[in-house]
Amino acid sequence: MTTVLPPAQPGDSHGSQIPVGGRVTVRFNPACMGTAYQIVVCGSIVPDPLQTLEPVAGPAGPALRNELMLPAVLDPWASHALYEAANLARNAPGSKVWLVGLSPKVKLQQVMMTVAQKVPFDLVALDGPASGFTDAFEVAAALADGIQTIPGLDRSRLLVFGGWESASRAAGVTLQLVGERLGILDQFQGVDELRVNADGSLEILERIEAGRHQVSRCAGPPAALGWATGSLPEPRHNPQVGMVNMRAVMPALQKAKPVKLTGAGLAFASVTLPKQLRETRIVKDAALNDIAQEIVAWIRK
Repeated sequence: MTTVLPPAQPGDSHGSQIPVGGRVTVRFNPACMGTAYQIVVCGSIVPDPLQTLEPVAGPAGPALRNELMLPAVLDPWASHALYEAANLARNAPGSKVWLVGLSPKVKLQQVMMTVAQKVPFDLVALDGPASGFTDAFEVAAALADGIQTIPGLDRSRLLVFGGWESASRAAGVTLQLVGERLGILDQFQGVDELRVNADGSLEILERIEAGRHQVSRCAGPPAALGWATGSLPEPRHNPQVGMVNMRAVMPALQKAKPVKLTGAGLAFASVTLPKQLRETRIVKDAALNDIAQEIVAWIRK
């Protein structure tokens, strides 16, 4: 099923709601393609989700065992935000994308070798811890400072993208704090689609309760958007894009600003992995209805 959004109408910024599901057709109005955006994506690297993570107590607080040895990837939610930013920039000539990454410089360099082949962007590297045992307030302050160092930043064209959630810093408030520090009042979370209308206004598809989407509208930049999964596939590797990106990525990594997250006043009572609970019962010749009812009853517990 394909759901096409209706044209934007003046009025309340919270408009109609459509069910979550199916595919949403992304449409860009040619009349508004004269707008050039400055899109800043906030993201960090995280351990590969397929790896087994084991928390340990370190001298500076909780940490992951052999964290520097774990293979890393760009945070999945930040990846969605980056792909959406590149798609918007491609459809709005003159737009530019920056990726502001707060991660250990060595690991960030390894991940950039792959990410740089996906979409064109400029890197703003911040050399600091990427674990989930950090304070969202300090992380947001570092990211906001990194964004403000971008030369020629124009707030009237600024869109700040990031993940609605995070595989490491899943506090749920980091991007909001970044927006507040930058003085951005129009913020949207759980975004699956961004549409640019003919008058330059933005129409945003946000996830809400009960498995539905909410269509929100704002006049235009500046705005902060926390992306969910979006509607775009992962771009293919393009060695040519990677070569162009790495010419700027390597100097940016060499100039990475060290960031110390002290975690003052932050304390962890305990850090443990979720306990695995497996209950197996072997039953022969059970009726399908009985199996279905038992599954539903188990889910409702």
